[in-house]
This record gives sequence, C-alpha cells and structure tokens, in this order.
Amino acid sequence: MRLSILSVALAVFVALAAPLTAAQDLQSTGTVEVVPREAVAFQPLNPARGDASPQAGVLWGDIKEDVPTGTIIRFQPGFSSPPHIHNITYRAVVISGAVHNDDPAAELMWMGPGSFWTQPAGATHITAAREDAGPSTAFLEIQQGPYLVQPKDRAFANGEFPVNVEADNIVWIDAADVSWVDAPGASAGSDEPKIAFLWGDLAEGGKNGTFLKLPAGFEGTITGEDAWLRAVVIEGSAAHQVSGATEATRLEPGSYFGSQSAAAVHDVTCAGNDACIFYLSVTGKYFVSRS
Repeated sequence: MRLSILSVALAVFVALAAPLTAAQDLQSTGTVEVVPREAVAFQPLNPARGDASPQAGVLWGDIKEDVPTGTIIRFQPGFSSPPHIHNITYRAVVISGAVHNDDPAAELMWMGPGSFWTQPAGATHITAAREDAGPSTAFLEIQQGPYLVQPKDRAFANGEFPVNVEADNIVWIDAADVSWVDAPGASAGSDEPKIAFLWGDLAEGGKNGTFLKLPAGFEGTITGEDAWLRAVVIEGSAAHQVSGATEATRLEPGSYFGSQSAAAVHDVTCAGNDACIFYLSVTGKYFVSRS
C-alpha cells in the first residue's frame, strides 16, 4: 500500500484562525474538570489543507502557548506527513485506528490502540495513518509549547531518542506491587488495578506518565498526591462523578478528567464489559481505592 505524501508548507503547522484551546463546554466544579468526548471541539491543524489536515481538539492547555497541553489528534485514513521536525518533544498514545511515527527511512510499523510513542524535539520523522484502519485518533501531550512543525532542514539533536511501544508490548504490573501508586487492599490478579510506567522521574516525586488499567465493573476513586492530575480515557467505557453531582458523566475513549487540587477526589467506574485504560499525567503519586 502506498501513502501519498502531502505537499504542505511546514513553517508553522498550527497557524489557526482562532486560538486552539480546551473546550469551553466542559463540566467543572472549581478544582475538577470533566470533558466527555462529544464536548471536544476540533479544528484543523493546517486550515489551508481543510479536511485533509489532521484535526486537533485540545483537552487542557493551549498548543500555541508555552504551557503544558493535552490534545486529541484525528487523522484521515491514508494520511502521511512530509518529513518534518518539531520544536518541542511530545508523547502520544493511539486511541483508535493505526498510526506510524518514525524516521522517514524506517519500515512501516503500525501501532494500534493502547500503543505509546515519544517524538524528540529536532528529530526528522513522518507520521502516517493506516488507510484500511478507519479514522485514526491519538492523544498527544506536551510539557511546554508552542507546538510547531518545521522543515527537516532545521533538524537538531537534543540528546533524546524516540520510543515506539506497540500495545502488546506494554508491561503491566499489579498496582499492589509498585511503590509509585497507592492502591489500598489491592492484590495480584486480573480483577485488580494494573499499572504500566511510561515516563518520568518518580524517585524525586516529579511529573510522570502511566497507564492505569481498571477491571470491568471497578468502582472507586482516584486521587492525586499533588495538584497536577490529568486522566485521558484510552480504552473502555468509564463513568466519572464529581462531588455533589447527582449523576455520573459517561466517558468514552478520548474523554478527559483532571484536577487542580491535591484534595480533589475522582469517583470512577469502569462501566462496560471490558477493562478501562487511562493515561495519567500526574506529579508524584496517585491513589487508587476500590469502593
């Protein structure tokens, strides 16, 4: 299968007519934000390409500013970018479809839902979406901005190396067996929470990224040790309820909840027949408790 290379200008990939910031119709109770998938507002990353451009829906932050940002990216089937670089490092998780992200000379390696990759600042690469996998969606996170796409002749080495981990190669650990998550009462077994470490410096209590897998039917809470906690639904059907709310909010893959206070408690249910997988960006530990 051949993927056509799009002839697009790469000086600034996010030259949008309006600021690309988080959806305004989120549910909020002061320190807690909840953004269901259907509330995410999408705009083209490159308006000049119209529907052919990847679409971006910001969950938190602003990819045009120097702030941490989480964004959902949607690709049309068969999309392939020209070789390019980014001015900053980003991390990403595939939510649907199949995505390839690698050196332009690399063999195609399609990553399915639940796969994780990192793209170092300055490294030349292409990003593509498999043509026969339907629309592909990924979550993308940056720690600083703005997020720019620049020509490959501006490539530079920043000392980092790319990482591509297909979902089947993710290493899951029972939450009860790790020290960076507190899961009271948890024990080894398929019906208990599991963790996969992705990035960060946990020894110093710094910012880090993990997968959290909750078994089907799980009801409990997630609480952060620090004020920074952001959670994106990657797989499964979850429900989230904020304190004082009369009803829970259904969260399908691509939805998000987060908090601005260490005291915030997230009541979470894995509501479907399958396990729920969340990508968590936190500072320090987080705490998972079963109801």
